[in-house]
Amino acid sequence: MILDRLARAFDDRLRLSPLTRRALAKVFPDHWSFMLGEIALYSFVALILTGVYLTLFFDPSSADRVYHGSYAPLDGATTSAAYASSVRLSWDVRAGLLIRQTHHWAALVFVAAILVHLVRIFFTGAFRKPRELNWLVGVTMLTLALANGFTGYSMPDDLVSGLGLRIIVSVVESIPLVGSWLVFLGLGGEFPSDEMIPRLFVTHVLLVPAVLVALVSVHLAMIVRQKHTQFRGPGRTEQNVVGSLLYPSYTLRSLALFAWVLAVLFALGGLVQINPVWQYGPFAPAQSTAPAQPDWYVAWGDGALRLFPPWEIHIAGHLVPAPFFPGVVLGGVTFGALYAWPFLERWCTGDRRQHHLLDRPRDHPVRMGVGVLALTFFGVLVVAAGDDILARLLRVPVYDVLNVLRVLVLVLPVLAGMLAFLLARALRRGDAAGLGELTRADLRAARQPAGGGAAEAAADEPELPAPDRPGERVELWPDGDVWRWRYRDEPAGVAILSNRAVLTAQEAADSARLAYPGVDHVTVPGPPPPSPPGRVRTALRRWGNAALGVSLLAAALRQRGAKRRGDDGPERR
Repeated sequence: MILDRLARAFDDRLRLSPLTRRALAKVFPDHWSFMLGEIALYSFVALILTGVYLTLFFDPSSADRVYHGSYAPLDGATTSAAYASSVRLSWDVRAGLLIRQTHHWAALVFVAAILVHLVRIFFTGAFRKPRELNWLVGVTMLTLALANGFTGYSMPDDLVSGLGLRIIVSVVESIPLVGSWLVFLGLGGEFPSDEMIPRLFVTHVLLVPAVLVALVSVHLAMIVRQKHTQFRGPGRTEQNVVGSLLYPSYTLRSLALFAWVLAVLFALGGLVQINPVWQYGPFAPAQSTAPAQPDWYVAWGDGALRLFPPWEIHIAGHLVPAPFFPGVVLGGVTFGALYAWPFLERWCTGDRRQHHLLDRPRDHPVRMGVGVLALTFFGVLVVAAGDDILARLLRVPVYDVLNVLRVLVLVLPVLAGMLAFLLARALRRGDAAGLGELTRADLRAARQPAGGGAAEAAADEPELPAPDRPGERVELWPDGDVWRWRYRDEPAGVAILSNRAVLTAQEAADSARLAYPGVDHVTVPGPPPPSPPGRVRTALRRWGNAALGVSLLAAALRQRGAKRRGDDGPERR
């Protein structure tokens, strides 16, 4: 009763019920891949919850402190306040180690969920118009997640994180002309400076999270405004969304996922050790440790630095050191390509239409090949970040491992991209439902060059009747600036014309394949246009229409007059 009165009081003043009803009636697709974004969101919530707890006990200072605590090997040692508070939080604060490790695992899952979500959007074409802006927001969130993860990793001031921070400082300093100034501006002095840890702390707990919260809000608002994309299927069109309502079914499902994410993260934090800073010891600029690897989401940068040869060049009298190319150029090209990809693909394909239905990865072999090439390239770089561990496990010199990885990073991505391109083309041209159903004939056909122009998709289609459905076929033809298709069953004398025109042959083939799976497609000239009527027939038709209109008007006036005389008669008598 009290809650009902409060709800009515708020609604009387704010008029929230129409907005609430509209929000609760929103439909969400049921496919599992749409939950990847929610895993990232719930990991971010776990990061905020655990981060608030850690902030109460962490001392973001470079000042000297004498550690006195439960960890005996460091008892009485002089370290920085940040490192001493990290060890004390892990050993002396109730649930401190659980929360600290859960926070670290949540950061890893957060970045992984964003990346996998971004990969799903890339391969299904969900970045196309009108969602280019949402793609840019997602790439920005990935960039900020990487930056915030690294700042949090560097704050405990242990030997491993200090070594990683020193590497990043060296990469920034390699930028010609402005590198040293950027380091001085960011750290408040030369590395290591007294202002380093406080600035990392402010960036990690205040600046970047505030921007991430704003971007998440914008991201969700744009999803609500533009509606969800969905995979092709029966009853799904560019104008609707088929799935579950926000309340109650999708809400219960989402809350269950939230509970599972929290349960998994806390289970990892309590059972799987990660980043034991008390074993690494405090950071000392003159010391280093090996083997030492960063977290996986920045390991590709470390791997690039290890694989790149020690080449240095001079430009206009300025030295460009070796870390500049794998550290600055590779990172800039990578994120620049991510930001530019929606517009680059639109420019290459000329596709400026709005898309609300997702593609299958096989439908765009070029996109598939480029994506697999990039993922393989960065996968090799991540492996290269552990070259010293590989050398120890294989009992071979580390330089031999480096030489093999240098060859693989150049050759393996190209081979993987070409293979993905051929497999996608074979799946698109053939009738195989998956990779296991591909035949040698499908692979041989995929190696043949496709025709160009608007009829490329139709030219890829076989022109023989399907062996399991003889006499049936789908005919495609251009009709001016659009494409049309019809289903024809010659033995039964049936011809069904699609009532919807599309802009490309690929769309016509996709629509026909969805309506009549397993029926082969051919390109035909199309029905001849109707002959224009002659002048006499046109004139007679116009005069006939005019005469019909006059007769109908006269009949209506007579009927109205008769009705009026009938109504007024008794009054006159």
